Amino acid sequence: MFEKILLAVDGSEHALRAATVAGDLARVVQPNEFRVVVAYDPVPIYLGEPNLGQAIAARMHESQEIFEKAKEKVGKIAVEVDAELIEGPTAEAIVSVAATRKSDLIVMGSRGLGRLAGALLGSNSQKVLSHASCPVLIVR
Repeated sequence: MFEKILLAVDGSEHALRAATVAGDLARVVQPNEFRVVVAYDPVPIYLGEPNLGQAIAARMHESQEIFEKAKEKVGKIAVEVDAELIEGPTAEAIVSVAATRKSDLIVMGSRGLGRLAGALLGSNSQKVLSHASCPVLIVR
């Protein structure tokens, strides 16, 4: 059913809950592939060196830490957990990786109610739902 699961995380509480749910799901459906995507904002090139290099290294380090926290929340599953740390707009990166890797399911967190009263999903969740070519499981 879900042979390739993609988990999108940003380190938020909702994303870490999504990681737990994705791990539970993976233990049941036993996918062939489990991928965690961490997208981070582009580093402005006008920073110049050495600031640019330091900023990129800091973003990569932070993304790796987010991946490790998510992997811990996923827990032990029968398949290796792969990481994709990607620079770029979050929703576009998630949809792009899902399409490229031919994912069967995207699992991600929702920010819940935000600044806009009545908004049920964060803007990235809405964009992924609108543009993904596979089912999307949103976890609150």
